[in-house]
Amino acid sequence: PLGRDDALMPVDLAGLVHDRDDHVDAGLQRPVVLAEPLDHHRLGLLHDPHAPSQPSPPGAGWQDLLETLVVEQRAMQVRATPTGSGLWVAIERLPQLQAVFPDATIVPKPNVPQEFARLWTREEALVELVRARLEGLGPTTVARLASSIGVATDEIELALLTLESEGFVLRGRFTPHAQETEWCERRLLSRIHRYTINRLRQEIEPVSSADYMRFLFNWHQVGIEEQREGAQALLSVIEQLEGFEAPAAAWEGDVFPARLLDYDPAWLDTLCLAGKVAWLRLTPPKNGYASERAVGPVRTTPIALLTRKQLAAWRGSGAELQVANVELSPGANRIVEFLEARGASFFEDLIEGTGLLHTQVEDALGELVAWGLVTADSFSGLRALLVPSNKRRPLAGRRRRGTVATFGIEDAGRWSLLRLAVSADSESSFSSTSHLSSPSPGGRGQGGGAVEKIARTLLRRYGVIFKRVLERESALPPWRELLRVYRCLEARGEIRGGRFVAGFSGEQYALPEAVGTLREVRRKRDPDRLVSLSAADPLNLMGLVTPGQRLPALTPNRVLYRDGAPVAIQASGDVRFLQALDPGAEWEARNALLRRAIPPPLRVYLD
Repeated sequence: PLGRDDALMPVDLAGLVHDRDDHVDAGLQRPVVLAEPLDHHRLGLLHDPHAPSQPSPPGAGWQDLLETLVVEQRAMQVRATPTGSGLWVAIERLPQLQAVFPDATIVPKPNVPQEFARLWTREEALVELVRARLEGLGPTTVARLASSIGVATDEIELALLTLESEGFVLRGRFTPHAQETEWCERRLLSRIHRYTINRLRQEIEPVSSADYMRFLFNWHQVGIEEQREGAQALLSVIEQLEGFEAPAAAWEGDVFPARLLDYDPAWLDTLCLAGKVAWLRLTPPKNGYASERAVGPVRTTPIALLTRKQLAAWRGSGAELQVANVELSPGANRIVEFLEARGASFFEDLIEGTGLLHTQVEDALGELVAWGLVTADSFSGLRALLVPSNKRRPLAGRRRRGTVATFGIEDAGRWSLLRLAVSADSESSFSSTSHLSSPSPGGRGQGGGAVEKIARTLLRRYGVIFKRVLERESALPPWRELLRVYRCLEARGEIRGGRFVAGFSGEQYALPEAVGTLREVRRKRDPDRLVSLSAADPLNLMGLVTPGQRLPALTPNRVLYRDGAPVAIQASGDVRFLQALDPGAEWEARNALLRRAIPPPLRVYLD
């Protein structure tokens, strides 16, 4: 099934294979192949091949075949009007043609066999003639059908509506740059699409894993001189990375600085306070629910950043953590009860409403963040929870020696329970394929259920998607559910399928713009380009895409790529080179590996 008719990809008629079941009429400027005489009736009628306006059918011996049909009275010429051009019709179709053109002149005089001699109304006969024409024409218009049969367009439209109600024909704009509504027989359109997709897949030449890594660096604008900057650039980065869980300290310490020029934490706070971005923990701790107690977030706590409009999709997993399943401390329970009764509240309201001390509310919020049950309006709330206690901003009337954070938990805005952020009618699990959306009238589906939204996000993140590249992802639907979405999107023509990266089994899909970028990256190599990334970065694909062992996704660990291949890593405080380098290149690689740019306001909790 291809979905709705107006959602199909533009077809390539050159991909139509001409076998015994394929006939393409002269109306599309393609020849009709008379494979054998018995196939003559399938198009309903043919224009006189001797007419000057008609192209001559190719292949030797076609005239002899036509003469044989005439002698055996299996085909005859019909002149619908005195001034009209001749039409050739098989004996089986003659009663239908006579019902449409009762005054037609027939040469030679027919002797219709009894099994074909039935009475047809003009409407019934025209429906059958249009049905026969559509079986061989491919995508065509009402005007072309009317011209080829020789009747008015309004009669053709009525016949097409009848066939559409039977599910025999689909309407839409199937050929590139089509300006009029086209009609095509359903099975033939499905075959054309299959041939087109197969041809597009054969055009793809797979690249190596190193080329794919260089493509990903360009795709994410990592390690380039001209990087993006500003709050809007940060929003585009978050849209590309949303749903990926990275250690809490890695986002502002490594991920954003690698993609943005002079990253400023105020950009993220602005997006959060404006309601465009939310932060949260998507997956609960792995040690169990009621048997364990999380004391608070740490630097390695997995945190995801999401746009608000996608929050319900990513929170739609059936494994969503409920408060009843968690053994919370008394202070955390009081915070939950207060938020359930009062809704989103500021920090001072929590202190006053629960009767807890400042530090008790702070610890309780940290516990709920660690379980993935609460979030705050601003990212400052998470920063404040990650700052060591000896560097936190002192309470009023007190002083603290040394450097202290310029931000505090009071600056976080409102705190709210995450399970209240999911709408009641949002998808509750990833297990149903009913989440696939119908495309918009323009042919491009923009809405959709949780699975389709997540599938599109993954395409934006990696450009080229396959199962192996997703092994570091969490909170994803099963791969089989993603495959159904990608196959549907390929049928619509929104993405490409094929073998893009060599050395990996299974299906692969890519955005059309990613295919062009991948080809360009393969042609242009840069052997001196060094890219240093944190092991917590989404592009740490060591052991997944590139050869070698996996590097644990911890914030202190780092990996250095040269021309798309890993050359050095930092793990457990030690630097190890994966390739033999000369002393000068080794010194340069070590400096590039260890170099980090941490914004001054954030060093208090990132250093």
